[in-house]
Amino acid sequence: MMSSRTSEKIAFLFLFLATLLIVVPVGLIIVIIIQKGWPAISWEFVSDIPRQGMRAGGIFPAIVGTIYIVLGSIIFALPIGLLAAIYLSEYAKNNYLNRMIKLAIVNLAGVPSVVYGLFGLAIFVIFFKFGASILSGSLTLAIMILPIIITTSREALESVPYSFREVSYSIGASKWQTIRHIVLPNAIPGILTGTILGLGRAAGETAPILFTVAAFYLPQLPKSLFDQAMALPYHLYVISTQVPNVDEKVRYGTALVLLFLVLFMNLVAIIIRYQFRKKKKW
Repeated sequence: MMSSRTSEKIAFLFLFLATLLIVVPVGLIIVIIIQKGWPAISWEFVSDIPRQGMRAGGIFPAIVGTIYIVLGSIIFALPIGLLAAIYLSEYAKNNYLNRMIKLAIVNLAGVPSVVYGLFGLAIFVIFFKFGASILSGSLTLAIMILPIIITTSREALESVPYSFREVSYSIGASKWQTIRHIVLPNAIPGILTGTILGLGRAAGETAPILFTVAAFYLPQLPKSLFDQAMALPYHLYVISTQVPNVDEKVRYGTALVLLFLVLFMNLVAIIIRYQFRKKKKW
C-alpha cells in the first residue's frame, strides 16, 4: 500500500503533466506566430490600408474596425450582464423559474458562434433593418458574450461575504444601497474577470461578424455605427483562403497583430482589476 507521501508525488506528477499538455501547445503556437509574423511587422503594416488586392500595404482599417466592434460589444453587454447578475444574485428567489433561467444562461455560453451570427443576421440586419454595420456586429457579439459576463458577475457578487450585507442593513441601509456601496465595490475584480473573458472571445470571433458587419475590403475607415467595417479575424480568414499568392509573413503578421491587440486589451483590464483588488479588505 502506497504511503501518503508517494500518493502526493504521483498526484503532483499527473497535475504537472496536465499543465504541460495545456501550456506547451499554446506556447508553440505563440512562438510560431511570432517567428513567422514578426518580419511583416512595420509602421507601414499597422498604419496603412491594404493594397494590390490585400497582398501588400497594411491592415489599419481592420485594426480600427476590430476595436470599434469589440468596444461596442462590451458597452452593450457589460451593463445588461451586470444588471442581470445583480437580479439573479440579490433579488431572484430560489424557485423553479429562476433555476431554469440560470441553467439557460450557462447553456448559452456553449452555443456555437455561427448560431449567434445567424441570429444577428435575422434580428439586427434584416428585422430591425440595421444592415451589415458596426451596430449589428456589436449587438450580436454582445449577446454572445452575455452568458460569460452574467455567470462570472453573479459568482463574484455571491462571493462577497453575507456579513458585509448584515452590517449594512444594521445601520439602516436599504437593499439597493447595500448592493451599490458594499457588494458591487467588493465584487468588481470578479466582474472584470468576466469582462476580460468576454473581450478575448469577442475579439477573436469570425462567424458572428461575417454575417453582420465584416467587409471583404474597405479602403476607408467607418464613419458611423451604420457603416460596415473590416475586422482582423475576418481579414485573416480572407487573405488565408480567398486571396491567392499572399505572402506567408503577411498572414502570420496579421495573426500576430490580432494576438497583440487581444493581449493589450486584456492587460488594460487586468491592471484595472488589480487596482480594485488591492483595495479589498478580505
